[in-house]
Amino acid sequence: MKRLLLILVAWVLLVFAPGVSGQSARAGAHWVGTWATSPVGRSATPAPAPTTAAATSATGRGNAPAPPLVPNNQTLREIVHTTIGGDAVRVVLANTFGTGPLSVGAASVALRESGSSVVTVTSRTVTFGGKPSTTIPAGAVMMSDPVTLTVPAFADLAIDVFLPNDMSTMPVTVHSGAYQTSYASAGNHAGEHEVPAATTTTSWYYLSRVEVRTAAPTSAIVTLGDSITDGTGSTVDANSRWPDQLARRLAAQSGGVKTAVLNAGIAGNRLLSESTPNFGINILARFDRDVLALPGATHVVVMEGINDIGAARENPSPGAADLIAAHRQLIERAHARGLKIIGATLTPFEGAAYFTAVGETKRQAINDWIRTGKAYDGVIDFDAAVRDPQQPTKFLPQYENRDHLHPNDAGYQAMGRAIDLALFR
Repeated sequence: MKRLLLILVAWVLLVFAPGVSGQSARAGAHWVGTWATSPVGRSATPAPAPTTAAATSATGRGNAPAPPLVPNNQTLREIVHTTIGGDAVRVVLANTFGTGPLSVGAASVALRESGSSVVTVTSRTVTFGGKPSTTIPAGAVMMSDPVTLTVPAFADLAIDVFLPNDMSTMPVTVHSGAYQTSYASAGNHAGEHEVPAATTTTSWYYLSRVEVRTAAPTSAIVTLGDSITDGTGSTVDANSRWPDQLARRLAAQSGGVKTAVLNAGIAGNRLLSESTPNFGINILARFDRDVLALPGATHVVVMEGINDIGAARENPSPGAADLIAAHRQLIERAHARGLKIIGATLTPFEGAAYFTAVGETKRQAINDWIRTGKAYDGVIDFDAAVRDPQQPTKFLPQYENRDHLHPNDAGYQAMGRAIDLALFR
């Protein structure tokens, strides 16, 4: 009798307990990321950065990225591109690198019409705990309340964030390599049809991800890497990065299966170290935040290591074995959380500012391990997709950017085509 009673209690707890992460209180509804980015911390007034190989890696040019704007009594209208749709939306704001509280005076979300204008009838106030304003503690993120809004797949959303205070007193939480035009305007214009006298930026500020509510469990693929995953060298506002190509291919496949693609690339990022804060903390340090914390994540694709190799120049350290050991760490941590993890080979870089023969030997060793080591759950051979068969240490000319390190739009398209979608079934 006692055994039967325990079974009944356990059944009641199972049925009526709150749902697991990613599931809303409404029966049958699930939350999953539709868009994400990985922030870095930058000084509000950074000193001019030197022209280095790392800067070239981050920007596709021989100079450092332009310094970010410093929000001060401004509305940021930030444009993001969804990968899947839903019937409600949540916005996650981030003060990840702030050393003090971040005051958000107002926020809203709407479908973008064109430029800085929105479809007015879709504009919704974003609240936090039922309030139209919030304060985000240092180092924290803040998830909004659910907002009822039909969000289509592959739509542009305008996320308005009004920041009333001068943010020049602490580091800015930003993603510099957005390759997407967003807008800033003095004063509070959250939810208005168009922000007046707006200046433009190609960075995302204090924005971590956007989630949508779906009627059925929906999976998400996280693409983890450096500038080549981030989209350096791609056309601004064209959504032509290789993760964008993957998202469109997944949506077009038969069977109507919905899969989100969340881009966790950071230009200049490395596996084991940092050069400047502009290029993000090392990938081992950010793996939990930028991959494991994302709702609905079931797969992660890893393409990382070329900046570790290039920055070392002729130095034997870190060696290929060191970088492979870092990859193994990522694999173990993904498997421990039930994620499948796919390894992507490193693309050619002969001609890049930090190319050396020593580095090329390391790249070849890492690629051989990714292809044959059977440590990853699957392999995407980006190297084979874009290299010149006659000079395999170089990009095919039609696929490379002028820096010999990053693909152009055609190169990113070739990378997207090289992915076997069966890896994600």
